Amino acid sequence: VQLQASGGGTVQTGGSLRLSCACSSHSFYNYYMGWFRQTPGREREFVAAISRNGENTYYADSVKGQFAASRDNNRRTLWLQLNSLKPEDTAIYYCALSRVPQFRSDYLAPAFFDNWGQGTLVTVSS
Repeated sequence: VQLQASGGGTVQTGGSLRLSCACSSHSFYNYYMGWFRQTPGREREFVAAISRNGENTYYADSVKGQFAASRDNNRRTLWLQLNSLKPEDTAIYYCALSRVPQFRSDYLAPAFFDNWGQGTLVTVSS
């Protein structure tokens, strides 16, 4: 399964971006999906996750009310809308899929995700 993330770029503080993640698998509907981010010298951190049907989401406390995850299973695509961006949101953002049957808040660590995209860089200038 291939995941292709795109949509990163450089924006000013307060700006917005929409990240996309295209999935090669026709079983996309069968995976719950996540977004993570990473900066140099730090571990990859959870940002958001969305259930198989898109009706349920989880967010890191640091991005609640600021970011929004969505998906279209017919298009096999995942999105992350980033609003009110701050310099501390600067990172490489990764999409990932999970085959774990249950979509639960304690199954959101990177170890529960099986396939990863290549990452897309978001830079927020002050």
